[in-house]
Amino acid sequence: MKKHIIALTAIATFSVGATSHAFASTIHTVEKGDSLWSIANEMKVSVQDLQEWNNLDSTVIYPSQQLKIEELLETYKVVTGDTLFEIAQENNLSVDELMKNNQLTSDLIFPGDELVLKGKKTVQPKVSAATTTSVQQSKSPVTQPTSVANKEFTVSSTAYTASCEGCSGITSTGIDLRANPTKKVISVDPSIIPLGSRVWVEGYGEAIAGDTGGSIKGKKIDIFMATKQEAVNWGQKNVHIKILD
Repeated sequence: MKKHIIALTAIATFSVGATSHAFASTIHTVEKGDSLWSIANEMKVSVQDLQEWNNLDSTVIYPSQQLKIEELLETYKVVTGDTLFEIAQENNLSVDELMKNNQLTSDLIFPGDELVLKGKKTVQPKVSAATTTSVQQSKSPVTQPTSVANKEFTVSSTAYTASCEGCSGITSTGIDLRANPTKKVISVDPSIIPLGSRVWVEGYGEAIAGDTGGSIKGKKIDIFMATKQEAVNWGQKNVHIKILD
């Protein structure tokens, strides 16, 4: 059977915190040999549901016929400071399950992202501007931010790597830097730059404020570099930053 997602519509029945419910409408194209029962069994719905959703008076279906499937999803809207690990833990899920439900290829999330907690999100995954820019910047010159800054100022900066002795490579927000060496991540003082914020850093590009450190206080940041040599080359210097969200 061929299927294509056509809609993900919030129904706002009720919400708990940032959790809400939505319907995903999927179109299945009937193939030779399919039956209404086999489709219902595969999608874990009833034959009666299929008939109701498609205004069918009988169970007879034909090849190339398109059938609508409705799936109830439980969703969560990401807020500043959230991490994939914390959201998964609060909803009795593993990070792998949460990533699979949302077709995520990394554990990086941003405020405003809509995550599916229960049910399977079959829409094309949304790639945020920050994620796309982060990957591109690892292969191209640093450019100016594409978003309007909410706040900007100058900070003192240093650089670090995930390969130091005794380092776990996991940031305070749960980002695995060893598994994702191309990520743009900075360590911040959350009282100055909120965790989860997108931040443009002069000479580095757009990054996520995804880590903290005992020595990172006030207007100071620590920039993640993939290699020790890159961190050494960065040294210590004052840079201009722009908080984008």
